[in-house]
Amino acid sequence: LPKLAGRPVYVTIDIDVLDPAHAPGTGTVDAGGITSKELLASIHEIARTDVNVGGGDLVEGAPVNAQSEQTGNTASKL
Repeated sequence: LPKLAGRPVYVTIDIDVLDPAHAPGTGTVDAGGITSKELLASIHEIARTDVNVGGGDLVEGAPVNAQSEQTGNTASKL
């Protein structure tokens, strides 16, 4: 992050980085991912820096694969 200070950055988050226990509604479910708490901490860490975030997106949510609203709820919190 220090190398990106002051530079414009676009942040893309692929929700399947999360363990399926935290986001089961994705196109590529893969056990062993990080927790939603760890991902949120990463986002907060970016926000605390001098990185100039100009935009971002959250991809790979697949509501058709979801058995509950868990993935959508997690995505909205992120």
